[in-house]
Amino acid sequence: MIETNQLRRREINNIEGQYGLDYLKLKNLNQTYWNPTTAKLYEEIIQRREGLLSHLGPVVVRTGAYTGRSPNDKFIVKEPATEKDISWGEVNRPFSPEKFDLLWSRMEAYLQGKDIFIQDNYIGTDPKYRIPLRVITEYAWQSLFARNMFNRILDYEELKNHIPEYTIVVLPGFKAIPEIDGTHSEAFIILHLSKKMVLIGGTSYAGEIKKSAFTLMNFVLPRKNVLPMHCSSNVGKDGVTALFFGLSGTGKTTLSADPNRRLIGDDEHGWSEEGVFNFEGGCYAKVIRLSPEAEPEIYETTRRFGTILENVAIDPYTRRVDLNDASLTENTRASYPITHLEHIIPEGKGGHPKNVIFLTADAFGVLPPISRLTPGQAMYQFLLGYTAKVAGTERGITEPQATFSSCFGAPFMPQHPAVYAKLLGDKISHHNATVWLVNTGWIGGPYGVGERISIKYTRTLLNSALGGKLENIKYETEPVFGLSVPSSCPGVPSEILMPKNTWKDKAAYDQQASKLASLFKENFKPYESYVTAEVIAAGPKG
Repeated sequence: MIETNQLRRREINNIEGQYGLDYLKLKNLNQTYWNPTTAKLYEEIIQRREGLLSHLGPVVVRTGAYTGRSPNDKFIVKEPATEKDISWGEVNRPFSPEKFDLLWSRMEAYLQGKDIFIQDNYIGTDPKYRIPLRVITEYAWQSLFARNMFNRILDYEELKNHIPEYTIVVLPGFKAIPEIDGTHSEAFIILHLSKKMVLIGGTSYAGEIKKSAFTLMNFVLPRKNVLPMHCSSNVGKDGVTALFFGLSGTGKTTLSADPNRRLIGDDEHGWSEEGVFNFEGGCYAKVIRLSPEAEPEIYETTRRFGTILENVAIDPYTRRVDLNDASLTENTRASYPITHLEHIIPEGKGGHPKNVIFLTADAFGVLPPISRLTPGQAMYQFLLGYTAKVAGTERGITEPQATFSSCFGAPFMPQHPAVYAKLLGDKISHHNATVWLVNTGWIGGPYGVGERISIKYTRTLLNSALGGKLENIKYETEPVFGLSVPSSCPGVPSEILMPKNTWKDKAAYDQQASKLASLFKENFKPYESYVTAEVIAAGPKG
């Protein structure tokens, strides 16, 4: 009877695929959980004391010392088959094949006698371009993360016959020894593109899983003439798609989650010959000080079963969470299926975008609230990926600091930024898309002097651009950056549209504008040999 019950338990808790684990040569495993459901994973999380069940249903977990990505610990194996396609440097650090094999053999030994959780799924909603994926974790909650973030296989037979093309193995309890393993620290994220494996260890931060998968897509898709993008995407009532690029703090998630538009996805997409498609099946939203008034849909996900809350404060008695508590980290996160949101495109696909939005939070206070870019300017700004950090956000920052991340996602781009910029330029030209630069930062002066532009005005400007209300009006050229600025917009004071007009001290404006223009030119120099004269000429004039 005991043996029968044990067999039944295995059958209930597992949908084991025909393609087993032989290719990994794992030996002497204990329990293997194949594609466990959300409810089953909840049971395991609680039983294994990996997290707490909070009021209204989310599970709350801690990630220990690593509460964010660890870019210095990410490597790509340098080997003959793929090395010529990688842009090696500070972002894409090389790792030897021999060290990879040694590290994997030590991880295999570590797994002997341990339970593992397996999720088979896809990266990408478009069947033509998606990648079959397998995520193997030692923690149940990280298996739930993979189940939330990637595209689930709902058909039983399809799941049974799933053959993974790439495998991500996540073992937070395994710590690397830099002197032996060749890593930077005890934590590591190592991609072997030929073996189609990703090894993650020493860190519990689940964002490493998500961004490793994104890096894989950024390597694979350009070969198929598909542009991988670090952006959100939504569709208006007219059925027309828009893209929103922007680094952290620019308002990408907030502005794309518009109740009058339906969300395709909030972070990672591909632009193919057929249109735009989401890479993910879920969202990974920053939730520190999340407002139920400003972001009601995202707020509601923090009160639902199936959501994972990372490093969010919780009262151990009432089990109520406090989204305003940053005692563990400013980078508190919620992982949830996209179906937790109401206004979505369930199939995760849209047509070719008519509008492309570049968001920047300019703390220097010199960029216009909105400007229309030429194709050359679009490629220039895409390669720069500019925003600014403000005083107080990080230790040692006492005045605004410019931040540049090419393609608005440099840490995840294994190929040279010019590869992605050319694809963007080609697609914008072919599909006649309009590109807008939207400053969600400061007007009337820099941070500490001026004020942040009203979210109401930003939404009005965006809605006017997306609705075609800025097409047939007069434009003026901003003299320093050469940007084309609308002279008016219904619902927005015309005096704020040209930034210099909002400064009391015009000489101070000229000084700040000149400073930022110099930073633009300096940071664009590495790309000049890869682009046309038209793109170089699209930079600042002052």
